[in-house]
Amino acid sequence: MASHVFAAIYIGSYEVSMKVFELSVKKRIHEIDYIRYRLDLGRDVYQTGTMGYETVNSLCDILSSFSHIMSGYCVEAYEVYTSAVFRDSANGLFVVNQILLRTGFSVKVISNSEYRFLSYKSVAGRMPFEKMIETSAAVVDVGGSGIQITLFREGSLITTQHMDIGTVRLRELLHADGQSLKLYEMEIQEYIHKKLEVFYSLYSGTRVNYVIIMSDYCEALMKSMEKKEEENVVKADKFIRYVEKLQKKTVEEISHELNLSNDNDPLIIPSILLFRSLVQILDADKVWAPGVNINDGIAYDYAWRNQLIKGTHDFEADIISTAQNLSKRFHCFSPHIEALSKLSAKIFDTMKKIHGLNKRHRLLLEVATILHDCGKYVSIANSARCTYEIIMASEIMGLSHLEREIVAMTVLYHTIPLVDYEELSDRIDQDSYLVIAKLSAILCVANALDQSHRQKFQDIRISLKGKELIITVESLEDISLEQALFEAKTSYFENVFSKKPVLKEKRVYSYH
Repeated sequence: MASHVFAAIYIGSYEVSMKVFELSVKKRIHEIDYIRYRLDLGRDVYQTGTMGYETVNSLCDILSSFSHIMSGYCVEAYEVYTSAVFRDSANGLFVVNQILLRTGFSVKVISNSEYRFLSYKSVAGRMPFEKMIETSAAVVDVGGSGIQITLFREGSLITTQHMDIGTVRLRELLHADGQSLKLYEMEIQEYIHKKLEVFYSLYSGTRVNYVIIMSDYCEALMKSMEKKEEENVVKADKFIRYVEKLQKKTVEEISHELNLSNDNDPLIIPSILLFRSLVQILDADKVWAPGVNINDGIAYDYAWRNQLIKGTHDFEADIISTAQNLSKRFHCFSPHIEALSKLSAKIFDTMKKIHGLNKRHRLLLEVATILHDCGKYVSIANSARCTYEIIMASEIMGLSHLEREIVAMTVLYHTIPLVDYEELSDRIDQDSYLVIAKLSAILCVANALDQSHRQKFQDIRISLKGKELIITVESLEDISLEQALFEAKTSYFENVFSKKPVLKEKRVYSYH
């Protein structure tokens, strides 16, 4: 397959960047050029709540220059993304429209979980990553508005958490511009420590073998520290000693030592203090700066979606692992969930010619099944609503905001009547509404088959015959409860699919 030239553009809190890549099966993702412009959108937004017209003009000028550069490289496709700075701006929607009219670029404003997933993809696609997560690792994506910590243990994703201690926020919060490091070093360090200690106590508690830091500043730090080391991996104690050495210098001296383009970079000090706190609080053994960012993630995602490269990491397994660990945190009953996952998957697969759903929807059903009982930890009487709130408040790496809404509503409406679309139209589109109806109907019937939470059935066979979904079960126990509740749950399923679920029992006798 011939190579493909692609441009990934990201509009961040403090800079606008573009990477041009050559994508091919042989070379995978090869970076051709990296162009960056410092533009402090975050200062406008986090001080005034909006982007000023001068800043918007500068942004459009930068994007226009990117367009000319792309023409020179004969770019065949491109994507433009932005995240927190546009979501947090009161006039973000109008600025997106201005960019389209003035530059021709269609900007995608993505949620935090979508942004972090793209960034995470850029790291997960690199060879050292799989080996590092076999023990324990924390992937830390450092941005201007916040950081995201994704924790792995024994190859499984445990949790991913967002914290609003990004470099631009820290600078604005502490009004550190132009001041000597010593005037605010202790204050910023204490603030960062308090935030990180909460994460450590809740989710880690033991030593992390690797801290993987995604930040241009950390990459520059590593290159200055280990000029002969290509992989940018160093021991944690050596890393901390180097940062402490930098802290004794002025901003100009640090910028010069790290070979930064700006001799008076206002973000370098919040950055190195954040790095030091991360490595100390997480009690890391080693630190890795992979030297990738959101632009690399955008390119990886585009190449994977268009089958230009083959993926090396199982991102769906990460989604399931995150859901399972969230379920365990709320003490859900595992045997019931395992039984329900198998039942709902069987019904989904049997109905595949009827429901019109795809493999991604099957994954969303599995996530909903795993999480459907979480709310009982908060309120047994109002568990469905509580589960909805828990899911919507949780970061599930790999799910978009809309997908998380689909999962949460699937859980909510498998126990209470689904409301009319008009009541949900401000949050979801009609296609998503239909997906929720179908998935919640499947989950409803599956749950009715294990209402006692005792897994009474030894064998379950499901088939479609005419207008009926025949569910034949074998059991040594009395299933009167399941039969009674099953009848009450079938009308919703029948309304959605025009198929009536029928429960048939095949008695199994035990001889002793």
